[in-house]
Amino acid sequence: MSRLEPLDSSQTGDAGTALKLAEERLGFVPNSLRIMARKPEITAAYSNLSHAIWTKGSISGELKGLISHITSRSATCGYCTAHTAGMALARNASEEKLNHIWEYETSPLFNDAERAALKVAQLAGQVPNGVSDEDFNQLKQHFDEEQIVEIVALISLFGFLNRWNDTMATPLEDAPREIGEKHLANWGWSVGKHSS
Repeated sequence: MSRLEPLDSSQTGDAGTALKLAEERLGFVPNSLRIMARKPEITAAYSNLSHAIWTKGSISGELKGLISHITSRSATCGYCTAHTAGMALARNASEEKLNHIWEYETSPLFNDAERAALKVAQLAGQVPNGVSDEDFNQLKQHFDEEQIVEIVALISLFGFLNRWNDTMATPLEDAPREIGEKHLANWGWSVGKHSS
């Protein structure tokens, strides 16, 4: 059960613009933003940062979705793990890749660049951060400095969201819950404390 209830649209006040942008991108307003709307300045700042990370740059949407997903799975946030599975699928990641993401180091579904990015995302999603100089050097072999900043910004954005949603016990919406039940339950995912 949520530790703070998501606000309904009549209560969101100045955060309304950020919530409308999220709805346009996702098809619904995430409960995480409905809780955050109590501080419209934070909601607006999050929305601007999220928009800059997701819409700019040269990393493919598919890889961004997979990076977000493995970061959230490493952090064990059930809310974000379900959301990022949907994001990866919406950005053209195959169900097969999603189902085999923990095998990225050996699976032929992933290329060397994806392996380097996913390893850094997996290790950076852990606490404490497990990224080594060797891991970072592997990343440099496949991505330029601007792309590395983009990758680490995405990992960091989900670091914030993982802590936010896990701490708030944010209730999971229907669409990501269905994705979690369909694609993630076989490895032990459950809605857990994110049940509404």
